[in-house]
Amino acid sequence: MATENLKDGDNCKVIGGTHAGKSGKVRDINTSKTGHITITVVQENGDRFKTLGKNVVVIPQENP
Repeated sequence: MATENLKDGDNCKVIGGTHAGKSGKVRDINTSKTGHITITVVQENGDRFKTLGKNVVVIPQENP
């Protein structure tokens, strides 16, 4: 899924940058003055971190 299609609440996995290998839910999507997309990722244990949108891939949710 392309970064432009990130939605609040999507499950994601970080594939680049400082937080590579971590995963969680997308929160607080912003576009900086330079045009880069920044997001906050909330892990299952409640920890939060910020990363660039280009560093994440969306994990499709399974439909019951």
